[in-house]
Amino acid sequence: MRMHYIIRRIAGSFVLVSLALGQWVSPAWYLLTAFVGLNLLQSSFTKWCLMENILARLGVAESAE
Repeated sequence: MRMHYIIRRIAGSFVLVSLALGQWVSPAWYLLTAFVGLNLLQSSFTKWCLMENILARLGVAESAE
């Protein structure tokens, strides 16, 4: 699986989980939603993504053949 699909799945999962936690546990969890959104926004400008670096160190290839 290509790395950018994994990154999108992780980001989407973080957003959905943090929204659920914000609704049912504490509104403070909405800060995680904002953090993910800000990271997505900054990566679109800087072309740098922390999750991409983490996945690369874990051995996830850029593209799976």
